[in-house]
Amino acid sequence: MTNYQKVLKILEKDHQETMLEQFSDRSKFQMLIATMLSARTKDKTTIPIVIKMFKKWKTPQDFLKVPLLELEKELYGIGFYKVKAKNIKKLSQQLVDKFNSQVPETLEGMISLAGVGRKTANCMLNYAFGVSAIAVDVHVHRISNRLGWVKTKDPEETEEELMKVLPRRLWSKVNMLFVNHGQKVCLPIKPKCKECKVKEYCKYYQKD
Repeated sequence: MTNYQKVLKILEKDHQETMLEQFSDRSKFQMLIATMLSARTKDKTTIPIVIKMFKKWKTPQDFLKVPLLELEKELYGIGFYKVKAKNIKKLSQQLVDKFNSQVPETLEGMISLAGVGRKTANCMLNYAFGVSAIAVDVHVHRISNRLGWVKTKDPEETEEELMKVLPRRLWSKVNMLFVNHGQKVCLPIKPKCKECKVKEYCKYYQKD
């Protein structure tokens, strides 16, 4: 078993269901909106807001009808909520106009939508379409570098390098496990290294 497999196996034991896993039975449109809204916001904040919102509006057409100010009010508490509200409106219009109200199944199609970057698109490939992809957010970027799996400067470079070193069958696990670990243990500032169950595999811990 490689160190990659060992680390992921250890983290899997403490894994708690992510927001996208909780939303896996919803429409792909709702999963996309939830993923967009979760960026730079903790799941415990995002989930109740999103659940409440989807009781009112469920489809691109619904979001096109709601006034922007009302949508902003609904999203209050989520990071960059005003920007995200505008992007939801734009994205909904794009889906209606260009994609027959359906979320495109390709990375290229998804990143053509307002507010959708590579991380969000790769999350959707994993969770909504069952396609192997590595969704790199700040947690995945930070932890991959601390472990010494990669030596990169930005998330896009991290994605490229992880795809080279990790077997494809492990790709979908990385975001799911590293986000949990990054929010609770491997913090950006003052990481809880003594509590970390994978510290023996971590270059950052060994150096420190």
